[in-house]
Amino acid sequence: MTGKHNIFLIMTSVLALSACSTIIPEKTKPYKQADLPIPASFEQAANSEDGDNYINQNWHSIIVDKRLQKVVELALNNNRDLRVAVLNVDLARRQYDLQRTSLYPSVSGTLAGSHGETGSIDYATGKPVGVTTTYSGSVNAAWEVDMFGRIRALNAAAEQQYFASQENRNAARISLISAVASAWLNLAADQEQLNLSKLTLASREKTLNIVQKRFDVGTGDKLTVRQNQILAETARNDVASLEALVKQDQNLLRLLVGTDVGSAFLPQSFPEGVVTGELPAGLQSRILLKRPDVVAAEHQLLAADANINAARAAFFPMISLTGSAGKVSTDLGDLFNGNNVWSFAPSITVPIFNHGANEANFEAAKIRRDMAINSYEKSIQSAFREVSDQLAIRSTMEDRLNAQIRTTEAANEANKIVKARYERGVDSLLSLTDSERNVYGANQQLINTKLLYSLNLLNLYTSLGGGIE
Repeated sequence: MTGKHNIFLIMTSVLALSACSTIIPEKTKPYKQADLPIPASFEQAANSEDGDNYINQNWHSIIVDKRLQKVVELALNNNRDLRVAVLNVDLARRQYDLQRTSLYPSVSGTLAGSHGETGSIDYATGKPVGVTTTYSGSVNAAWEVDMFGRIRALNAAAEQQYFASQENRNAARISLISAVASAWLNLAADQEQLNLSKLTLASREKTLNIVQKRFDVGTGDKLTVRQNQILAETARNDVASLEALVKQDQNLLRLLVGTDVGSAFLPQSFPEGVVTGELPAGLQSRILLKRPDVVAAEHQLLAADANINAARAAFFPMISLTGSAGKVSTDLGDLFNGNNVWSFAPSITVPIFNHGANEANFEAAKIRRDMAINSYEKSIQSAFREVSDQLAIRSTMEDRLNAQIRTTEAANEANKIVKARYERGVDSLLSLTDSERNVYGANQQLINTKLLYSLNLLNLYTSLGGGIE
């Protein structure tokens, strides 16, 4: 029997032995997206196909204040967390490239030399043969034959991890835009509150001075002085608290941006129309499948699917081919004219008995896939809840803002009337101070409502997945 027949017989026997000695699991079915674990549409909106146009708008068309646009651009260039997300994409790409090289043979070259005494004796003379020198040069190649798809499955998993890292970067970008814009809007609102508190403090100090002078000349009472003193000190406390809060807002904004923000780009009051955007008449919930964090979770799920295939392939034999070819000579200068040497060594590694390690690894891969399914579905449910919350706020936001505007206007008008009546001696100073307190509270609430209105527009846009571009 020839050597080739012997090799074939050995390989056939080993494969048969592996089939009898390992429990090869059934191939699992790849994950197929079932019905979404959420309602088909949002409660606050009828079905619509216009959602894509809304989320595909560039963030510049939603955030229209030029100063805020500049601050967001600074953050996109300097924020350290976003830089890490970008580097994670590069790292995942390199890991995928590294894994992909396993599909191809690895080739290396070797140049070696030996110099030494052989220990042989010339029996004619009885003396040592002497020192010998040998040089060799060879090219070596090794390759794992991916007959059962193990390497291809690992490549697919690495590719999906790379895609997931890209989507995580997109999600980080959207989150950063939202966080910077929110911090800027909160700074604007607190600065507006500070301006209001300073005006209120100046007005109350003026009133307190008048009351104090009347008391000093005997035409006023001490209770009125103390009441107005309480109002003035309350406003003074508000000013001090808001000054600290404005500084904290600036510190947060500086951290998010990653560099100093020039005063020219900081708000000195709460501007109108910072954030805009008209939401379509209705939205289908399937639009959430395009959110970067949801897409990233889907890629993680597909990677887990691929890892199951890799774990299953471990039950099959691993076939490797190695070989080398080169030259051997006793003269380095004549190496490439020396004798030819070569070798070819195919090998088969068969998982006969490893104490259930392959079975445990396969079952663990299936558990990780099940975990990835639940994480994917949870990301969809979380996204649905975020959008639903913002839609719930939006459904009443117009009414709340308009009601607060009317309340503030009514408070201002009532204060003018009370002030005029006080100057004519019809109303008491107590009525005037109560009226001014109402004006102060109404204006504070109006600023807060305007902030909530702008934040709702911003959060609705970003929670739907807008802001990638």
